[in-house]
Amino acid sequence: MSDWKPTASVENLHKRAAIFADIRRYFAEQQVLEVDTAVLSQCAVSDPFIDSLDVAFRGHPDASAEMCYLQTSPEYAMKRLLAAGSGSIYQMGKVFRNGEEGRYHNPEFTMLEWYRLGFDDKNLMDDVERLVRLVLGIGPIRRCTYAEIFMEKLEVDLQEISTAQLADVMRQHVEVNMDPDDRDGWLNLLMSHVIEPLLKEEPVFITDYPASQSALARIKTNTDGQLTASRFELFVNGIELANGYHELTDPTEQQHRLEADQRSRKQLGLPQRPLEQRLVSALAGGLPDCAGVALGVDRLIMLALQAEHIEEVIPFTFRNA
Repeated sequence: MSDWKPTASVENLHKRAAIFADIRRYFAEQQVLEVDTAVLSQCAVSDPFIDSLDVAFRGHPDASAEMCYLQTSPEYAMKRLLAAGSGSIYQMGKVFRNGEEGRYHNPEFTMLEWYRLGFDDKNLMDDVERLVRLVLGIGPIRRCTYAEIFMEKLEVDLQEISTAQLADVMRQHVEVNMDPDDRDGWLNLLMSHVIEPLLKEEPVFITDYPASQSALARIKTNTDGQLTASRFELFVNGIELANGYHELTDPTEQQHRLEADQRSRKQLGLPQRPLEQRLVSALAGGLPDCAGVALGVDRLIMLALQAEHIEEVIPFTFRNA
Protein backbone atom coordinates (compact mmCIF):
# COMPACT_ATOMS: atom_id res chain seq x y z
CA MET A 1 0.00 0.00 0.00
CA SER A 2 1.42 3.38 -1.02
CA ASP A 3 -1.67 5.52 -0.32
CA TRP A 4 0.12 7.10 2.64
CA LYS A 5 2.59 8.91 0.40
CA PRO A 6 2.24 12.62 -0.49
CA THR A 7 1.04 13.44 -3.98
CA ALA A 8 3.78 16.05 -4.48
CA SER A 9 7.43 15.04 -4.64
CA VAL A 10 9.69 16.13 -1.80
CA GLU A 11 11.64 18.16 -4.36
CA ASN A 12 8.49 20.08 -5.32
CA LEU A 13 7.64 20.67 -1.67
CA HIS A 14 11.06 22.30 -1.20
CA LYS A 15 10.37 24.51 -4.23
CA ARG A 16 6.92 25.32 -2.82
CA ALA A 17 8.49 26.42 0.47
CA ALA A 18 11.00 28.60 -1.41
CA ILE A 19 8.13 30.34 -3.28
CA PHE A 20 6.33 30.91 0.02
CA ALA A 21 9.51 32.54 1.34
CA ASP A 22 9.82 34.73 -1.78
CA ILE A 23 6.21 35.91 -1.37
CA ARG A 24 6.70 36.77 2.30
CA ARG A 25 9.96 38.54 1.53
CA TYR A 26 8.23 40.63 -1.14
CA PHE A 27 5.59 41.87 1.28
CA ALA A 28 8.09 42.43 4.06
CA GLU A 29 10.09 44.68 1.73
CA GLN A 30 6.85 46.51 0.86
CA GLN A 31 6.09 46.87 4.60
CA VAL A 32 2.75 45.10 4.21
CA LEU A 33 1.63 43.42 7.42
CA GLU A 34 0.97 39.67 7.43
CA VAL A 35 -2.29 38.74 9.21
CA ASP A 36 -3.93 35.44 10.08
CA THR A 37 -7.72 35.52 10.31
CA ALA A 38 -10.09 32.73 11.38
CA VAL A 39 -10.85 29.88 8.98
CA LEU A 40 -14.16 29.08 10.70
CA SER A 41 -16.96 31.67 10.57
CA GLN A 42 -20.59 32.03 11.64
CA CYS A 43 -21.38 33.57 8.24
CA ALA A 44 -20.87 32.42 4.66
CA VAL A 45 -19.94 34.03 1.37
CA SER A 46 -22.93 35.54 -0.44
CA ASP A 47 -21.74 34.86 -4.01
CA PRO A 48 -24.22 32.38 -5.55
CA PHE A 49 -21.44 30.83 -7.64
CA ILE A 50 -19.22 29.95 -4.68
CA ASP A 51 -20.37 27.22 -2.30
CA SER A 52 -19.21 27.14 1.32
CA LEU A 53 -18.40 23.98 3.26
CA ASP A 54 -20.67 23.55 6.28
CA VAL A 55 -19.27 22.63 9.70
CA ALA A 56 -21.39 21.58 12.70
CA PHE A 57 -19.94 23.06 15.92
CA ARG A 58 -20.97 21.79 19.36
CA GLY A 59 -19.85 23.44 22.58
CA HIS A 60 -19.83 19.99 24.16
CA PRO A 61 -20.64 16.51 22.73
CA ASP A 62 -24.31 16.57 23.77
CA ALA A 63 -25.05 20.15 22.67
CA SER A 64 -27.18 21.04 19.66
CA ALA A 65 -25.15 21.71 16.55
CA GLU A 66 -24.47 25.30 15.53
CA MET A 67 -23.88 25.64 11.81
CA CYS A 68 -20.61 27.35 10.84
CA TYR A 69 -18.74 27.73 7.55
CA LEU A 70 -15.15 27.31 6.40
CA GLN A 71 -13.91 30.50 4.76
CA THR A 72 -13.94 30.62 0.96
CA SER A 73 -11.79 33.74 1.18
CA PRO A 74 -10.47 35.85 4.07
CA GLU A 75 -11.91 38.98 2.40
CA TYR A 76 -14.65 39.83 4.89
CA ALA A 77 -12.40 39.40 7.92
CA MET A 78 -9.53 41.31 6.34
CA LYS A 79 -11.80 44.25 5.54
CA ARG A 80 -12.83 44.35 9.19
CA LEU A 81 -9.12 44.64 10.05
CA LEU A 82 -8.65 47.40 7.46
CA ALA A 83 -11.56 49.35 8.93
CA ALA A 84 -9.98 48.93 12.38
CA GLY A 85 -6.79 50.66 11.18
CA SER A 86 -4.48 47.77 10.28
CA GLY A 87 -2.93 49.51 7.29
CA SER A 88 -1.98 47.51 4.19
CA ILE A 89 -2.21 43.77 4.91
CA TYR A 90 -1.79 40.37 3.31
CA GLN A 91 -2.67 36.81 4.22
CA MET A 92 -1.49 33.49 2.79
CA GLY A 93 -3.49 30.56 4.10
CA LYS A 94 -6.07 27.86 3.57
CA VAL A 95 -9.50 28.47 2.11
CA PHE A 96 -12.24 25.99 1.23
CA ARG A 97 -14.77 25.74 -1.59
CA ASN A 98 -17.37 23.04 -2.01
CA GLY A 99 -17.77 21.27 -5.34
CA GLU A 100 -14.36 22.30 -6.70
CA GLU A 101 -12.13 19.37 -7.61
CA GLY A 102 -10.02 18.74 -10.68
CA ARG A 103 -6.79 19.56 -12.46
CA TYR A 104 -6.64 23.13 -11.12
CA HIS A 105 -8.96 22.69 -8.14
CA ASN A 106 -8.83 21.13 -4.69
CA PRO A 107 -11.59 21.81 -2.12
CA GLU A 108 -8.89 23.01 0.30
CA PHE A 109 -6.31 25.30 -1.28
CA THR A 110 -3.89 28.09 -0.49
CA MET A 111 -4.94 31.65 -1.27
CA LEU A 112 -2.84 34.79 -1.15
CA GLU A 113 -4.99 37.85 -0.54
CA TRP A 114 -3.76 41.38 -0.01
CA TYR A 115 -5.02 44.96 0.31
CA ARG A 116 -3.04 48.11 -0.40
CA LEU A 117 -4.24 51.42 1.04
CA GLY A 118 -4.45 54.30 -1.42
CA PHE A 119 -4.26 51.97 -4.44
CA ASP A 120 -6.81 51.69 -7.24
CA ASP A 121 -7.15 48.72 -9.57
CA LYS A 122 -4.44 50.01 -11.92
CA ASN A 123 -1.92 50.47 -9.09
CA LEU A 124 -2.77 47.01 -7.83
CA MET A 125 -2.19 45.45 -11.23
CA ASP A 126 1.32 46.91 -11.12
CA ASP A 127 1.77 45.28 -7.70
CA VAL A 128 0.44 41.90 -8.86
CA GLU A 129 2.66 42.02 -11.94
CA ARG A 130 5.79 42.65 -9.87
CA LEU A 131 5.07 39.67 -7.61
CA VAL A 132 4.06 37.28 -10.40
CA ARG A 133 7.06 38.17 -12.53
CA LEU A 134 9.30 37.64 -9.49
CA VAL A 135 7.96 34.12 -9.00
CA LEU A 136 7.53 33.06 -12.64
CA GLY A 137 10.40 34.95 -14.26
CA ILE A 138 8.16 36.16 -17.11
CA GLY A 139 8.17 39.41 -19.06
CA PRO A 140 5.68 42.29 -18.97
CA ILE A 141 1.99 41.37 -18.74
CA ARG A 142 -0.42 42.63 -21.36
CA ARG A 143 -3.57 44.57 -20.34
CA CYS A 144 -6.82 44.29 -22.27
CA THR A 145 -10.39 45.34 -21.44
CA TYR A 146 -13.25 42.86 -21.25
CA ALA A 147 -14.86 44.42 -24.34
CA GLU A 148 -11.57 44.30 -26.26
CA ILE A 149 -10.99 40.61 -25.54
CA PHE A 150 -14.50 39.73 -26.80
CA MET A 151 -13.82 41.66 -30.00
CA GLU A 152 -10.35 40.16 -30.42
CA LYS A 153 -11.25 36.51 -29.80
CA LEU A 154 -14.88 36.34 -30.97
CA GLU A 155 -15.37 39.47 -33.11
CA VAL A 156 -18.22 40.39 -30.77
CA ASP A 157 -19.05 44.05 -30.10
CA LEU A 158 -20.54 44.03 -26.61
CA GLN A 159 -22.12 47.45 -27.08
CA GLU A 160 -24.08 46.28 -30.12
CA ILE A 161 -24.81 42.58 -29.63
CA SER A 162 -28.13 41.44 -28.14
CA THR A 163 -28.47 38.77 -25.47
CA ALA A 164 -30.11 36.42 -27.99
CA GLN A 165 -27.14 36.88 -30.33
CA LEU A 166 -24.75 36.14 -27.45
CA ALA A 167 -26.61 32.88 -26.87
CA ASP A 168 -26.24 32.04 -30.57
CA VAL A 169 -22.49 32.67 -30.42
CA MET A 170 -22.22 30.38 -27.41
CA ARG A 171 -24.19 27.60 -29.11
CA GLN A 172 -21.73 27.69 -32.00
CA HIS A 173 -19.20 26.30 -29.53
CA VAL A 174 -21.19 24.43 -26.87
CA GLU A 175 -24.89 23.57 -26.80
CA VAL A 176 -26.32 24.66 -23.44
CA ASN A 177 -29.77 25.18 -21.98
CA MET A 178 -30.01 28.37 -19.95
CA ASP A 179 -32.31 31.31 -19.32
CA PRO A 180 -32.31 33.05 -22.74
CA ASP A 181 -32.46 36.49 -21.06
CA ASP A 182 -29.53 35.93 -18.66
CA ARG A 183 -26.98 38.20 -20.35
CA ASP A 184 -24.32 37.80 -17.67
CA GLY A 185 -24.82 34.05 -17.77
CA TRP A 186 -24.04 33.93 -21.50
CA LEU A 187 -21.10 36.31 -21.07
CA ASN A 188 -19.68 34.16 -18.26
CA LEU A 189 -20.03 30.98 -20.33
CA LEU A 190 -18.36 32.56 -23.34
CA MET A 191 -15.52 33.83 -21.17
CA SER A 192 -14.92 30.55 -19.32
CA HIS A 193 -15.57 28.03 -22.12
CA VAL A 194 -14.41 29.87 -25.23
CA ILE A 195 -12.16 32.84 -24.47
CA GLU A 196 -10.12 31.61 -21.48
CA PRO A 197 -8.75 28.55 -23.35
CA LEU A 198 -7.48 31.00 -26.01
CA LEU A 199 -5.45 33.03 -23.48
CA LYS A 200 -2.41 30.74 -23.58
CA GLU A 201 -0.25 32.82 -25.90
CA GLU A 202 0.76 35.44 -23.35
CA PRO A 203 -0.09 36.50 -19.78
CA VAL A 204 -2.91 39.05 -19.76
CA PHE A 205 -4.87 41.19 -17.34
CA ILE A 206 -8.54 41.47 -18.35
CA THR A 207 -9.89 44.79 -17.03
CA ASP A 208 -13.11 46.82 -16.97
CA TYR A 209 -15.61 44.01 -16.46
CA PRO A 210 -19.31 44.82 -17.00
CA ALA A 211 -20.81 46.77 -14.11
CA SER A 212 -23.25 43.88 -13.60
CA GLN A 213 -20.25 41.68 -12.73
CA SER A 214 -18.74 44.08 -10.19
CA ALA A 215 -18.94 41.72 -7.16
CA LEU A 216 -17.38 43.89 -4.42
CA ALA A 217 -15.66 46.35 -6.76
CA ARG A 218 -16.51 49.99 -7.36
CA ILE A 219 -18.36 51.08 -10.51
CA LYS A 220 -16.71 53.61 -12.84
CA THR A 221 -17.35 55.20 -16.24
CA ASN A 222 -14.84 54.21 -18.93
CA THR A 223 -13.56 56.34 -21.81
CA ASP A 224 -16.54 55.27 -23.96
CA GLY A 225 -19.00 56.49 -21.34
CA GLN A 226 -19.94 52.93 -20.32
CA LEU A 227 -20.33 51.85 -16.70
CA THR A 228 -17.76 49.19 -15.85
CA ALA A 229 -16.42 47.48 -12.73
CA SER A 230 -13.07 48.60 -11.30
CA ARG A 231 -12.02 44.97 -11.46
CA PHE A 232 -9.39 42.83 -13.18
CA GLU A 233 -8.49 39.18 -13.59
CA LEU A 234 -5.07 37.79 -14.46
CA PHE A 235 -4.65 34.83 -16.78
CA VAL A 236 -1.33 33.05 -17.30
CA ASN A 237 -1.12 30.17 -19.77
CA GLY A 238 -4.92 30.25 -19.95
CA ILE A 239 -5.23 29.73 -16.18
CA GLU A 240 -7.16 32.23 -14.06
CA LEU A 241 -4.62 33.24 -11.43
CA ALA A 242 -5.89 36.38 -9.67
CA ASN A 243 -9.01 38.52 -9.26
CA GLY A 244 -8.69 42.09 -7.97
CA TYR A 245 -10.88 45.11 -7.19
CA HIS A 246 -10.74 48.77 -6.36
CA GLU A 247 -12.76 48.02 -3.27
CA LEU A 248 -16.30 49.18 -2.61
CA THR A 249 -16.44 51.34 0.54
CA ASP A 250 -20.12 52.37 0.56
CA PRO A 251 -21.96 50.38 3.28
CA THR A 252 -25.40 50.99 1.77
CA GLU A 253 -24.33 49.67 -1.62
CA GLN A 254 -22.60 46.75 0.10
CA GLN A 255 -25.85 45.85 1.86
CA HIS A 256 -27.75 46.04 -1.43
CA ARG A 257 -25.26 43.70 -3.11
CA LEU A 258 -25.40 41.15 -0.29
CA GLU A 259 -29.20 41.15 -0.47
CA ALA A 260 -29.11 40.85 -4.27
CA ASP A 261 -26.82 37.82 -3.94
CA GLN A 262 -29.23 36.28 -1.45
CA ARG A 263 -32.14 36.78 -3.85
CA SER A 264 -30.11 35.16 -6.63
CA ARG A 265 -29.33 32.22 -4.36
CA LYS A 266 -33.05 31.78 -3.67
CA GLN A 267 -33.95 31.93 -7.37
CA LEU A 268 -31.30 29.30 -8.11
CA GLY A 269 -32.56 27.03 -5.32
CA LEU A 270 -29.35 27.45 -3.29
CA PRO A 271 -29.18 27.45 0.54
CA GLN A 272 -29.98 30.75 2.29
CA ARG A 273 -26.97 31.25 4.56
CA PRO A 274 -26.27 34.01 7.10
CA LEU A 275 -24.95 37.18 5.46
CA GLU A 276 -21.86 38.84 6.91
CA GLN A 277 -23.46 41.98 8.33
CA ARG A 278 -20.24 42.74 10.22
CA LEU A 279 -18.73 43.57 6.82
CA VAL A 280 -21.41 46.23 6.30
CA SER A 281 -20.73 47.56 9.80
CA ALA A 282 -17.00 47.70 9.05
CA LEU A 283 -17.65 49.77 5.93
CA ALA A 284 -19.92 52.06 7.95
CA GLY A 285 -17.10 52.40 10.46
CA GLY A 286 -14.82 53.61 7.69
CA LEU A 287 -13.08 51.27 5.26
CA PRO A 288 -10.12 53.24 3.87
CA ASP A 289 -9.68 53.73 0.13
CA CYS A 290 -7.91 50.56 -1.00
CA ALA A 291 -7.58 47.88 -3.64
CA GLY A 292 -7.47 44.16 -2.95
CA VAL A 293 -6.70 40.96 -4.81
CA ALA A 294 -6.94 37.20 -4.30
CA LEU A 295 -4.37 34.97 -5.99
CA GLY A 296 -4.32 31.17 -6.17
CA VAL A 297 -0.95 30.14 -4.75
CA ASP A 298 -1.16 26.47 -5.77
CA ARG A 299 -1.85 27.52 -9.37
CA LEU A 300 1.04 29.98 -9.22
CA ILE A 301 3.33 27.15 -8.09
CA MET A 302 1.96 24.89 -10.83
CA LEU A 303 2.98 27.52 -13.38
CA ALA A 304 6.39 28.02 -11.77
CA LEU A 305 7.13 24.27 -11.77
CA GLN A 306 5.34 23.55 -15.07
CA ALA A 307 3.16 21.01 -13.29
CA GLU A 308 0.21 19.41 -15.07
CA HIS A 309 -2.01 18.82 -12.01
CA ILE A 310 -2.49 20.54 -8.67
CA GLU A 311 -1.65 17.27 -6.90
CA GLU A 312 1.97 17.73 -8.00
CA VAL A 313 2.43 20.88 -5.90
CA ILE A 314 0.49 20.20 -2.68
CA PRO A 315 1.39 17.60 -0.04
CA PHE A 316 -2.00 15.85 -0.03
CA THR A 317 -5.13 16.27 -2.11
CA PHE A 318 -8.65 16.00 -0.76
CA ARG A 319 -8.77 12.36 -1.86
CA ASN A 320 -5.71 11.23 0.12
CA ALA A 321 -5.73 13.64 3.05
